[in-house]
Amino acid sequence: MPHHQQHRGKHPEDNKLFANEYVPVLCNAVADLSFLLGKGYAPDPALTFVGDHYQLDLRQRRAIARAACSDAAIERRKKHRAAIEDLQGANVVIDGYNFLITIESLLGGGILIRGRDGCIRDLAGIHGTYRYVEETLPAIDLAGGVLRMLGVAHAEWLLDAPVSNSGRLKALLADQAVEHEWDWDVRLSKNVDTVLAQSKEIVVTADSWILDRAERWVSLADHLIEKLKQPVRIIDLA
Repeated sequence: MPHHQQHRGKHPEDNKLFANEYVPVLCNAVADLSFLLGKGYAPDPALTFVGDHYQLDLRQRRAIARAACSDAAIERRKKHRAAIEDLQGANVVIDGYNFLITIESLLGGGILIRGRDGCIRDLAGIHGTYRYVEETLPAIDLAGGVLRMLGVAHAEWLLDAPVSNSGRLKALLADQAVEHEWDWDVRLSKNVDTVLAQSKEIVVTADSWILDRAERWVSLADHLIEKLKQPVRIIDLA
């Protein structure tokens, strides 16, 4: 996979868009969007309505969309969230891009947000193509270290087959697993979200659609940050 010397870091406008004085506005927008979702409004029209009302930028809209969820969704997610202790000796299935890109954003100094369900999410997107960045290898190493520290017995990484460069990332993950003696399998799937939602194993993800359907799930961003031991800006939009 070619190295483009790019970073999964902050957008040039992020300091302005997510300045401390603007966070209360974003929190209000999250509350309004969550209310509409709880009333059964479709996510896209609800986001447009709230975003227009608060005159939000595209990245701000992305942030509130990832932070918002209905009260019913919060209760469901709490009920099915696995305890960290449950990972000891467990097999897990990993939402590959969701997990890896969050770690890359963390290492690259990107904006992270905490949503109403307590999960930490990034604002990055792959738009049909995954691009290798300087943080990719360190992110894989950090993921492996955290999974080993938590006592995970076996991890299966799922990558979206339609995303360009998935095959190359699969090879990279597999190579790193061999080098570090991690018990990993990596495979491509045309229906990653559905496979994860139906899995009987603990699912590693912060994807809202999957969290609303998975039998057991866990989000590991907090543990990644703890292991990294460096300052990280997390915007709490709960």
